[in-house]
Amino acid sequence: MTPQRLPTYYISHGGGPWPYMDDDMRQRFDQLEASLLSIRNEWGEAARAVLIVSGHWETTEFCVSSAAHPGMVFDYYGFPEHLYHIKYDAPGSPELAMRTRAMLQAGGVACESDAERGFDHGTFSLMKPLCPSGELPIVQLSIKQDLDSQAHLSVGRLLAPLRDEGVVIIGSGSSFHNLGLRGPAAIEPSRQFDDWLQQTLLATSTAERRRRVAAWKLAPNARIAHPREDHLIPLMVALGAADEEAAALVYNQADFFGSWTLSSFRFGEPVPVGAQAA
Repeated sequence: MTPQRLPTYYISHGGGPWPYMDDDMRQRFDQLEASLLSIRNEWGEAARAVLIVSGHWETTEFCVSSAAHPGMVFDYYGFPEHLYHIKYDAPGSPELAMRTRAMLQAGGVACESDAERGFDHGTFSLMKPLCPSGELPIVQLSIKQDLDSQAHLSVGRLLAPLRDEGVVIIGSGSSFHNLGLRGPAAIEPSRQFDDWLQQTLLATSTAERRRRVAAWKLAPNARIAHPREDHLIPLMVALGAADEEAAALVYNQADFFGSWTLSSFRFGEPVPVGAQAA
């Protein structure tokens, strides 16, 4: 049977442990949650595992999580105590971790393995709505501390064959990530950067898209949108893994936290209804 190529994604993952909240704050994530439920329908039965590039895990060299039963990383602060005792029970996949590491090393990219790394909120905040019961194995791939755009695009290209093997590649970050800027002062810089990002990903040739993304610091309000680009860099891996394929906007919200414009994107086409994993 011809393998079904899965799309890749760059997803703005929201704030902290939002799927586990039970107060009024939870409602702020309704639009994001609706987008995730829609995204899950795009995989059909073809997905057998998920590889998440989280903006919340940085290492000197690239690294994959290889635990069979990952724990939790509570990398947030200021939330009620019960949100530091939650558990997302998806399995890991030592086999996928080994495959990912081997693919990068074969391409000349150093990659290590971490059998202790648990799910950070860049992972479980997305996967709880996408797979509520933890039904798909998950491997995390770190971003490299140098935050080099070209290096992460290249890693994405090396990992592209995973898409034909039933693996969904997700870059998890945030299209606007300046925690110190909220309220009216954030509205226009956020909107302008998002306009540039949408124009770049949705309305340029693949060659121009590649060039503009690599040179993202030239975008309007680039350093206001991302004082540090840890939450943008996962985009590079997701895009690199679908380098020649069309992008689609799968989430857009102009009033996140009351003032941020956030977006998420898909690269490649959804899986046809009824398609199976290879």
